[in-house]
Amino acid sequence: MTSVSTRPALGQQPSVQILMSVLCTALAYFAVGLPLAVLPQWVNGDLGFSAATAGLAISIQYVATIVSRGMVGPMVDTSGPKRAILFGLSCSVGSGVVLLAAAQLTAYPALALATLFLSRMILGFGESLVGTSAIAWGIGRAGDTHTAKVISWNGIATYGAIAAGAPVGVMLLHLGGMAAVGIALVCTGLIGLVFVWPQSATRIISAERLPYSAVFARVLPYGAALGLGGIGFGVITAFIALDYAAHGWAAAWTAISAFGCAFVFGRLMFVGSIAKHGGLQVALTFLAIETVGLVTVWLAGTALVAATGAAIAGLGFALIFPALGMVVVDLVPPQSRGSAIGAYSMFTDIALCITGPVAGILATKAGYEAPFLFGAVGSLLGLGITVLLLRKVSGPVRWFQLR
Repeated sequence: MTSVSTRPALGQQPSVQILMSVLCTALAYFAVGLPLAVLPQWVNGDLGFSAATAGLAISIQYVATIVSRGMVGPMVDTSGPKRAILFGLSCSVGSGVVLLAAAQLTAYPALALATLFLSRMILGFGESLVGTSAIAWGIGRAGDTHTAKVISWNGIATYGAIAAGAPVGVMLLHLGGMAAVGIALVCTGLIGLVFVWPQSATRIISAERLPYSAVFARVLPYGAALGLGGIGFGVITAFIALDYAAHGWAAAWTAISAFGCAFVFGRLMFVGSIAKHGGLQVALTFLAIETVGLVTVWLAGTALVAATGAAIAGLGFALIFPALGMVVVDLVPPQSRGSAIGAYSMFTDIALCITGPVAGILATKAGYEAPFLFGAVGSLLGLGITVLLLRKVSGPVRWFQLR
């Protein structure tokens, strides 16, 4: 099904319209990044709970995001992405207020932990709202022909903002404790609300919408390929430092930086290939690149080879989401776009949620190299699904050259 074209607002360049949605994403994910690096230390050190409980404090946000995806998509379609973004940024404010309350309850660890979990779930719901809505808003404002660029730029904003928010959270914890992190969450949400409020909303299409179950069924194979490709991202970020330590290699940050830099490079340099060659064709090629990178890390005998493999995996991961996402958006009519984006994004959440425990078991049983083989098998399976989809849609599979 081909979506009805939309045009950017009069007098506004598409890139400006995209940037406005990207800034919403950046603010929301900066809020996500703020408590990310400090919660384990606070739960384990200040409250005295186990490392497993500290890990649960992180993952419960992703659980909330996954659970809320099915509600958020239809909400975006019926109420409009701007309103959903405002609601999502309000969740950042609410999460910060609840985190402030948790910071005052350290004398009652169990109550502080329960309050913290509530803060995390509110933030997870807000992440789901803004993550879905910003993409839908960007497409609605810039036009359907810029779908790949909207998704790509929002992805850069997501990972960049989390990377920026985490060290700021650490600094704030040292300066003013967890209360300072809560205040920063409130301020970030308020800044977002002030930024979004005066902007114009896109038109809400009143035509009959597809049931969410029908949208999910159309998205399922593409989301499965995305989720399988997302395992590689999960194992690189969670286990590369442990793998370096097990080998006695220094400077594990170089591998993580190599992954991130290659990811951004791929998004900026090759996003135009999606419109030129088609989303499935590009996804096929980049899943193959990611597989090669993960196998390289798995077999690495030196830190340099491991960092090189991480960079190759980062390049491969870069275009999987926008390439398949462009196809997904075109599977449904415009009035069901929010539901499609929400259902599709959920597969990344699921992949990140299950990768840690599964890869952790593999690392315990077979060493710290094993998670990277797990990631390579995942991306290879995602490649296989993409091959089947490509054959169904357009016949013979072709590879394109990066240029």
